[in-house]
Amino acid sequence: MSNVTRKHTALPKAQILIEALPWLTRHRGKTVVVKFGGNAMIDAELKAAFAQDIVFLHHAGLRPVVVHGGGPQISAALDKHGIVTEFKAGLRVTNEDAMDVVRMVLAGQVQRELVGLLNEHGPLAVGLTGEDAHTITATKHRPRIDGELVDIGRVGEITAIDTGAIEALLADGRIPVVSSIARSQDDGHVYNVNADTAAAALAAALDAETLMVLTDVEGLYEDWPDSDEVISRLTASELEKLLPELASGMVPKMEGCLHAVRNGVTTARVIDGRVQHSILLEIFTDEGIGTMVVPDDVEAGDAE
Repeated sequence: MSNVTRKHTALPKAQILIEALPWLTRHRGKTVVVKFGGNAMIDAELKAAFAQDIVFLHHAGLRPVVVHGGGPQISAALDKHGIVTEFKAGLRVTNEDAMDVVRMVLAGQVQRELVGLLNEHGPLAVGLTGEDAHTITATKHRPRIDGELVDIGRVGEITAIDTGAIEALLADGRIPVVSSIARSQDDGHVYNVNADTAAAALAAALDAETLMVLTDVEGLYEDWPDSDEVISRLTASELEKLLPELASGMVPKMEGCLHAVRNGVTTARVIDGRVQHSILLEIFTDEGIGTMVVPDDVEAGDAE
């Protein structure tokens, strides 16, 4: 290969790196909470790419915090233990036996694997659950179905967040990986909490710059199912109006985004976790992908 040819093949790489420069400058030192879920949790290549992205954010000077659930893995483990899975109001009914399995899968399997993938790149990730150092406290959640409050077992509603342990890990240059289990406020048990909700609550409590939620869709669709046009940006109030029309799986994700931007987080983004390196594309390129939610008082262009 001649020198001239080599220069031409190298130039696009340099241009890509330079495009990232203003975003590197803007995000340096900022906390970003990433909710890991969907296909990215199951597909081996996507998992490895996710770990690379998080480590890249860390080395680029951001402070990533990862929050995860584990729906598919929990369902598989419950099946293996002969425990029937039932959902009410979009939430998994979690009795005592099921809760033992949930805790074991989240803290002992999903979290361990993710910590292992991150730590292939250095002594970076530390796993914890919401039980550790009172990170997440919850009380029993009773959803209302047809006007009646329904008991769905050990499913929690977050009442308090203590960011002390996470802040200490971040200050020490580590990447916290948080399983969405909470300690109980009042009865000595633990609770299963929705991971989207937990990520949003942590993002707000940490004064994060950004909440990113990985999903299995391209973003929030303009007029689903009649159109697959993705809404690239909307304000908190615009999102609030759309909430009643959303598919049930998107509701906790978008409610989480709404909670985050209404409580001090600069932007909340739903991005397609099926795309390798979607996190880097969203944070470090001009185009971005997915749907970004901003507070009502943000001028166009300010939060991009």
